[in-house]
Amino acid sequence: MRIVRKQEGLAVVVIPMLPLLVSRQWGWTEAWIYAAICILGFVISRVLAGRKNPGLLAERARFGQQSDTKSWDRKMTLLLALGGLIIHLVPGLDKLKGWSAGFSIPWVVAGFFLVVTGYFLGSYALVANRYFSGMVRIQNDRDHSVVSSGPYRFVRHPGYLGAAITYAGIPLFLNSLWTLIPVVITIGILVIRTLLEDRTLQNELPGYDEYARHTRYRLIPGV
Repeated sequence: MRIVRKQEGLAVVVIPMLPLLVSRQWGWTEAWIYAAICILGFVISRVLAGRKNPGLLAERARFGQQSDTKSWDRKMTLLLALGGLIIHLVPGLDKLKGWSAGFSIPWVVAGFFLVVTGYFLGSYALVANRYFSGMVRIQNDRDHSVVSSGPYRFVRHPGYLGAAITYAGIPLFLNSLWTLIPVVITIGILVIRTLLEDRTLQNELPGYDEYARHTRYRLIPGV
């Protein structure tokens, strides 16, 4: 079973390692733990998703190649990719240059739990949703239908919520106050993409408007 494309596999390894590669602080325990969470979490989630929904990995491997992708989403994914890259670069630079004093141990521990929780939620959403594409499109070629099981019982976009939680935990766990700036901006872009995707689904995916009436919260339970 092919889990990822070569380019994606390279990004999965290199991007989580950027704090270490940039700072060259090879004894940085938190950065090693963070990289391990990302890499192992990615591999495990793709194996589970591939076993449950064999066509999903093929869909995700076509990232950027689908002709029916929404034009606005091509811009959004580019901005999110850039934001994710910066979020991983800044902690390494912060560590190297000593820009910020960092956080106390309780905040670092909180950051660890946010990263783990966010990654688990995002992975759970991926495994539960056979239409979890990397681009926003109505997958008529895959008999696209509404998914309301798993974490989708509580919010309509748990994958985005998981990503936001993970991003929020990175500055704390990697002790970088300056990383909060790209995190806030990237989460803002993520929220806008969620809104646009939700509107697309309500307008174009049969049954989604009814699902939205039952599952009221788009991103955060109770909000």
